[in-house]
Amino acid sequence: MKHLQHTDINYSELFDEFRHPNSGAVVLFSGEVRDNNKGREVTHLEYEAYEPMANKMIAGILEEAKSRFKLNQAACVHRLGKVEISGCAVVVITGAGHRKEAYDANRYIIDRVKNDVPIWKHEFFTDGTSEWGQNCDCMTDANETGHKHHHHEEA
Repeated sequence: MKHLQHTDINYSELFDEFRHPNSGAVVLFSGEVRDNNKGREVTHLEYEAYEPMANKMIAGILEEAKSRFKLNQAACVHRLGKVEISGCAVVVITGAGHRKEAYDANRYIIDRVKNDVPIWKHEFFTDGTSEWGQNCDCMTDANETGHKHHHHEEA
């Protein structure tokens, strides 16, 4: 499966692919582009990645999550290029026998993708400026999945 795409993500279509007789729970997370960030009005985002590495890393994270959380299925697709406000930037879908595994795995996957995969976010603001941001804006040292955030706070 290709994990990066330059066109809109059709999460409804992805979700339909997740019907599995052993999955009593399917969780879909959609990361949407909002119109503000840290008090500034955002017009749109643009994502860039080193695609061969990013695809390989996402595939590895999904395989690890399938084993760790006993998932039947897992998928992650991240947008590249320009994404408008309310557009879908990333989708993670997990299917398991029970909801706890599906929820926990979904959170684990999106946190790992946002922190570890070389995908860069460029934010554009209504005042005409722009800046490269971190793909993950988490402010904690560790979350429930136990991984550490290694990025530095913006000055």
